[in-house]
Amino acid sequence: MSAFKDMVAEDIHGVFLNTEEFAEIRTIKYDGDTYTDIPIVLTGLKEQDRSQSVSDHMEGIYRVTSVLHCALTDLGGKRPEQGMRIYINDEEGGGGFFRTYYVATSVCEMGMLRVELEAYDE
Repeated sequence: MSAFKDMVAEDIHGVFLNTEEFAEIRTIKYDGDTYTDIPIVLTGLKEQDRSQSVSDHMEGIYRVTSVLHCALTDLGGKRPEQGMRIYINDEEGGGGFFRTYYVATSVCEMGMLRVELEAYDE
């Protein structure tokens, strides 16, 4: 492994997922496994009107989008697949409310996951 790749691997938790800077400790449930208290960065939480078809009678439902950043190793080496459900809680310690998201896209670069998420909300 090159010196650059070694530095990037060290920086994933030391810089990018530093809980004293940007990252928060959360629990993620994915594909039947629970990953308790891992550092993540959840950005871009936006609520948008969703496209409605003529036969769609669910008024007041909005599409919520967000981007999850975490280390591939913290998810047991699993890269979330498009269309799968992923659950993320709202507090440290594994408890709290778990929001359900759907994986829109997932990319892993040098051990860091970037997962675009979608959810529906009232």
